[in-house]
Amino acid sequence: MEILTAPFWIDVENWPISWGIGGTAWFPFLESIHVIAAALVVGSILMVDLRLLGLAAKRYPITTLSKELVPWSIGAFVIAVITGAGMFITRAASHVVNPAFQWKMALLLLAGLNMAYFHFRVYKHVERWNSSASPPTQVKIIGGLSLFLWSGVMLAGRWVGHII
Repeated sequence: MEILTAPFWIDVENWPISWGIGGTAWFPFLESIHVIAAALVVGSILMVDLRLLGLAAKRYPITTLSKELVPWSIGAFVIAVITGAGMFITRAASHVVNPAFQWKMALLLLAGLNMAYFHFRVYKHVERWNSSASPPTQVKIIGGLSLFLWSGVMLAGRWVGHII
């Protein structure tokens, strides 16, 4: 696709902020914060997903776990996006054609769609299975798919810097 090889991405790399991040200690600082935020995102989602699968925290209603952990996921995700964007702009032209980066973005999109489907469609009926130790199959599939997708996001993200 032409958009991936557009001169725009070289322009992004030449922004003063891109040089300010890429050529200083800001890059490893942002990378460290990004990893911590990503771990918090996946860790909090992991606990909810394990509950959706009926494998952990069975004594807690799903609404309680969701109410307690989803705000942490959202906050950490915002931090991960900001720090990720900061790192991205330093090597934008190479990132957009990097297969690991493309996989990461595709898996992030799918994880977001899975989460949106759960929260806006399935979660409407949570009272039916909120306290059940073994949620319905559809809920388990969503939880399992979430674990798979977020694991893929993390693995692809780890490979981004190693594929040039």
